[in-house]
Amino acid sequence: MDILELLYRRRSIRKYQDRPVSNDTLELLLKAAACAPTASNNQPWEFVVVNDKDIMDNLRKGLYFGQYNAAAAIVVCANMDLAPKGPYKEYWIQDCSAATENIIIAASGLGLGTVWIGAYPNKAAVKNIQKALAIPEEVIPLSVVYTGYAAEEKEPRTQYNPKRVYWNQYDSERKHRARNKNLKHI
Repeated sequence: MDILELLYRRRSIRKYQDRPVSNDTLELLLKAAACAPTASNNQPWEFVVVNDKDIMDNLRKGLYFGQYNAAAAIVVCANMDLAPKGPYKEYWIQDCSAATENIIIAASGLGLGTVWIGAYPNKAAVKNIQKALAIPEEVIPLSVVYTGYAAEEKEPRTQYNPKRVYWNQYDSERKHRARNKNLKHI
């Protein structure tokens, strides 16, 4: 399969088979995460792999958007003691986002389904994850990637929208409407 086909095939999966993901497969996903680019090769990331059913259940309780039955999760965190200092401190967000995306793409290539659950900057989600997984305060969870064997199929697609593309300069005359979503819980 070529890379574009793999990217189009990657979809957020919210229903999973009751089937474990092997530690070897989870380690492959972690190796893929560690291939991600980082600002100044800083690599501020740390990962918490969860595949114990009781711990997964506890993790789910603290995630408003995380009530899915995946067999495993990889929590992508930034250790702020490893993050750059000064004006580059916030680059950890980009670094950990790139690692998260690599996990998701690699999982798709391995025949697994995933869904990216956002944590940071939602303070309640961050605290709930830290508490559920005994993560210290200086380690900030950016995302939780649920992974498992999909119990649903979705058609490959792209969400490319030429109305959101500008060539050579931004056209501020073009108007876009925000999508209204019910986010009163945030």
